[in-house]
Parts: sequence; C-alpha cells; structure tokens
Amino acid sequence: MLVRNWVKVMALVLLPAAAVAQDSGLKSLDTSDSGREWMAVGRLDIDGTGFCTGALIAPNLVLTAAHCLFDKTTDERIDPARIEFLAGWRRGRASAYRSVRRAVVHPDYEYGADASTQRVRNDVALIELQQPIRNTTVIPFETGERPARGEEVGVVSYAMDRSEAPSLQEVCSVMARQQGILVMSCDVDFGSSGAPVFSFSGERPRIVSVVSAKAELQGERVALGSTLEEALGLLQAELDAGGGFNQADAPRSSRITVGGPRNKTGAKFVKP
Repeated sequence: MLVRNWVKVMALVLLPAAAVAQDSGLKSLDTSDSGREWMAVGRLDIDGTGFCTGALIAPNLVLTAAHCLFDKTTDERIDPARIEFLAGWRRGRASAYRSVRRAVVHPDYEYGADASTQRVRNDVALIELQQPIRNTTVIPFETGERPARGEEVGVVSYAMDRSEAPSLQEVCSVMARQQGILVMSCDVDFGSSGAPVFSFSGERPRIVSVVSAKAELQGERVALGSTLEEALGLLQAELDAGGGFNQADAPRSSRITVGGPRNKTGAKFVKP
C-alpha cells in the first residue's frame, strides 16, 4: 500500500476461510545479519512523496503492485524517472541504488476503475532498472505457483511505521483463494503494497504473490494479494515486445519463469 494513498473500496463475498496456524509476529531485519537473505527486497521510493515495497526477480527486474505506479490525484502513470529502487534499504543505506528505465503494468489493470476484485487480481507490475544489480549480496528471488488454501506463507515488507528497515513475518496463512485473489492472515500496512509473499516449501523462498491491499474479514485484519502465474507471463511478453511506459532504448529484459529458474545474465478492503 503506497504510504500516501489509501482508499476504502468494496465488499468481497468471501468463501469460508480456512483455519489458520498461529501466525508469527513481525521481526525487524534491521541488521546485516538478520537481513542477509532478504537483500533483494527493497523500498521503492516514488515521486519523493511515498513508497511501496518491491522485490528483485532478475538482475534488472523488480516485481511490485501496479497501483504504486499511478498518481492518486490525476490517475496518471508516474514518470519512471521519479522512481528509485533501494535494494536492501536499512537505516539510511541500501545495498544498491537504481533508477528506473521503464515499467509495465498488467494489461487489464485499470487504476481509475471502480473498485472490484478484478482490480486487485490485476494489481501487478514489473519495473525494469536502468542498470542490472550484480551485487553478490543481492540475489534475485525465483517465483513459484500460487499457494493452496491453508498453506503457510511469509511476507517481507516496509511500512509507514517501519520505513527504515524491512520486517519479516515468517508465518501467516492463505485463508481463501477467490477469483485470482489470495486472502491471507499476514500483517501488512501503509507502504507494504507490492511486498513479496513467499512460499518456504523449497530450498530457498519463492515469491508466490504480491500484496495489493489490506482488508477486514470478520473483524480481523487480512492481506489481499494477486496470483502471479498468468500475470508474469503477460508482463514478460510486453517487455519482450518493447512495451512499457517511458522506455528509451531499453535492452532485452531478463527472462523470468514462474516456478522455474531465470536467465542468469503478487469483507471490506483498503488499497493504496
């Protein structure tokens, strides 16, 4: 959720929620040791007035929420030249600083449209950086298939009251899957839009969703996230075709594949 822009939207008709395991609390990743595994998650500073969370999924590609790239006042796309990715940002320093070359949003995403499940479902974007990050401490994450209902996931995110270091919630749960939206028990807040949702079922965490909004379900705070399989394919195809806004002589982007390796070279709810 972009820290400057939260609006109440609509009522979701939710399927019965799955029973959830005991969620873990937030753990601040404010030291080099605690944050070492998560350096590819960064703060996405936007237009000098707000921020979202993003995660590197290739040396030159950041995955985030589509609504982070729009101006809430004009409904226009924000000039990518006014966006900066701060990889592993903590306590005033980042492991890498990168400006943005271009960005693509889901082709069916409409920022100014009426609130709907479709808008949350399509709330996914890819940002291409001006220069790849080839820092050995910043290793891009692989992506994976959407988690099952009842499965445990985790989230790494920044937020308004923890903007100087990310926090890890290692255990939260997928309460429901509906119309391409994941309803999760994860603790998110202003600034957490675009945050990666991880599955820990493999040897290394894989991104399986992107936080779009926070919501309320039966009096409890929940997070809403989009699934990635179809969305990433569409976004990658647009990049390969030379699409995106404010691009200038962009090189061919790194190839990413949901559930596989990449070329070595994601009630009533509120949204930002």
